[in-house]
Parts: sequence; structure tokens; C-alpha cells
Amino acid sequence: MNAIVSIRQLSKAYGKERGISDIELDLFPGDIYGLLGPNGAGKTTLLKLVTGLIRADKGTVSLFGSNISDQYELAMKRVGCMIESADFHDFLSADQYLRSVARFYPEINEKRIDEMLKIVGLQHVRTYKIKHYSTGMKQKLALAAAVMAKPEFVILDEPTNGLDIEGTVMFRNLVTKCSQELGTTFIISSHMIHELEQLCNRVGILFDGKLRTEGRVSDLLAHKQSLEQFYIHQLESAKEAKGLA
Repeated sequence: MNAIVSIRQLSKAYGKERGISDIELDLFPGDIYGLLGPNGAGKTTLLKLVTGLIRADKGTVSLFGSNISDQYELAMKRVGCMIESADFHDFLSADQYLRSVARFYPEINEKRIDEMLKIVGLQHVRTYKIKHYSTGMKQKLALAAAVMAKPEFVILDEPTNGLDIEGTVMFRNLVTKCSQELGTTFIISSHMIHELEQLCNRVGILFDGKLRTEGRVSDLLAHKQSLEQFYIHQLESAKEAKGLA
């Protein structure tokens, strides 16, 4: 099986001990990849580099065989994303916002917009101005926009921020359905480690800008009772190696 995402020696420095260094990663069709790490480990930096929102100092990112540096439009054509907190034009309604997104995708019709609003549970407030939405409602709308065009690769940065239990279950079911039925590949950065354990088939742990370990969840948990235990053990080992423990 060929990788649809190929990252090689990816590096970005912001200053002393910040950024990421020499990241190597492949993602395959249907993968649900969880990205874990403490604050400042480089998770959002990595996702921004993959989407081309910032430029790498070194290394390459290829999506569907196209390098984002010189074939950006072709590389991003089949990609959906939600990076950092959801941000909107607050004077729009959810209806208007999704219609504005749909203008970039000729295949999206009113039926698909209706379907997405129903899936994320916003159909009853679809005409309300976004400025009146809670954080969780904005997250739901951003998620709807990210997957509405049925992209083959979806990048989500802390997508469950502000979601209640019902919203978190909706998110889990939507990602699982897209992966299983459409073969959609996801990379998800989150601090909700128990959620990632249920959802992901693969995870990677970033520490100090480096991908410390990554692999299938079932393999990583062979000697640990939970992903949380494995994660804490990896962080403690990394801190000891750096003399921080």
C-alpha cells in the first residue's frame, strides 16, 4: 500500500529549543493517526507545515505524490483541515458559512450541506449568527466544513475542544465512518488521550520537537494497560534522557 502522506526530515526552528526537527512519517489510506505530546512539543507546528501554512527550514511534505512546496494546489486538492481554534466571520450564519465553503467544491449541493449540519447537530441553529455560538458549536461547524467535500486526507488540531459528551461521541462516530466507508485518512492532534486510544489505529508521541516513538496502538500497548500509561512512560524516559527528571 502506497503512502498518501510522506514526510521526510521535516524541520522548523522558531528559536532556542522550539519547533520540530527531522520528522519522518508516512500515513496510509484509512489511517486514523493520533498525535500526542505536551504543550510546546511541536504538534501544531507539524500540522501547519503539512498544510503549507508555514514554510519548513528543511525537509519535504508530499501529499498524494505531490510536493507541497512546488505543487501546492495539486497536493491540497483532496485535503480538509481544521488548525488551532475555529475562527469564523461572526456575522455569518452556519448556513451561509458552509455555502461559502461549498463554492470551492462544485460537487457540494444543498443536500450535502443539510446532511453535514444534521450530522454535527447544528440544523436547529443553522440560521443563527455564528457570534452567538458557543466554543463547542463553533468546533462542530469547523468539523463540518473540514469533511463536507469528502476529502481523502483530513488534518484536525484539537478538534474536541469545547465539545460536550454528545459532541465527542458524534466526532468519534464521524471520523470512524469516514475512515471505514470512504477510506479517509486522518491525523488528529489532541490532549484527549482516552479518546485517541478508542479512535486511532496509530499514534505518534512528540517531545522536544522530535517524534519520539510511533506505531500501531495495539503494538504500543503490548506491555501497558492504557495509552495514557504508555504516554507517561515515554515522557518520563525522554525527560530522564535530557536530564530534566
